[in-house]
Amino acid sequence: MSRLNYHHLYYFWRVAKQGNLTQAARQLHVSQSALSLQIKQLEQAMKVSLFTRTGRCLALTEVGRQAFSYAEEIFKKGEELESLLTLGIQPEQPVIRIGMLSTMSRNFIESFIEPLLRKPDVKYILHARGQTNLLNALAEHQFDLALTNIEVRGTGKQIWQCQLLARQAIAVIGPPGLGLSRKFSDRYQSQRWVLPVNDSPIRSAFDGFCAQRQFKPNIVAEADDMAMLRLLARDAGALAVMPGVVVKDELKTGELVEYLVLPNIFENFYAVSVKRHIPNPLIAQLLNIKINV
Repeated sequence: MSRLNYHHLYYFWRVAKQGNLTQAARQLHVSQSALSLQIKQLEQAMKVSLFTRTGRCLALTEVGRQAFSYAEEIFKKGEELESLLTLGIQPEQPVIRIGMLSTMSRNFIESFIEPLLRKPDVKYILHARGQTNLLNALAEHQFDLALTNIEVRGTGKQIWQCQLLARQAIAVIGPPGLGLSRKFSDRYQSQRWVLPVNDSPIRSAFDGFCAQRQFKPNIVAEADDMAMLRLLARDAGALAVMPGVVVKDELKTGELVEYLVLPNIFENFYAVSVKRHIPNPLIAQLLNIKINV
């Protein structure tokens, strides 16, 4: 069985990081043709194509992105080993990169990463993205983990590891003093409402709840972002439909009141990852901790 040539792999890694063969050759102090030959030999040995050419730039193929992810881990560990053996320098602080759906509750995110807050030696990096960009970045190993409230299922090209972290009941929440009972009644008809946008799972479930009761809410505002819903619930003087975790601080202080828990309507929170040969050990620690929301 042929062995991987790490010299070739190193050159591939440097070109992939730079995205330009000419600039990488200049940094490595080798000719462009020699560098190109090294990468071609790696592709021939592995029987794969690592790059496609786009104009003057090189773009990684799907296999190339995977190879780059492994190379990043390999040479990062190599640098740590070199520092430890030659200078006695311990590896840098552990880092965990978490992607999160941009519309998710920030209170839930904070609850999830709370164990990291107690680890001063750990660095964590958070990025907010839309669902498609979030999963694309995760597939390219830009994140160790992604958090979303939309369940992710595997496809023929990508097998996602999707774990349910928690589920939160959806409630009707509003300012105190409205005199509403915890059982749905005609008194809710006279209220103004703040709702998630039409294409959200929460809104779809609430619309079904209303249809069963032939109830048409007076909608004064809609938002696709939980942080904005929180502000609207707090400042609009209207009833809002959301998980209690979004406004847990306002509920605690009495600034807002939970009037009604909607039956059989929940928001689910998921952790999504992809299989890695060198997994981040911090991920296992986080996923084994029960999330209280």
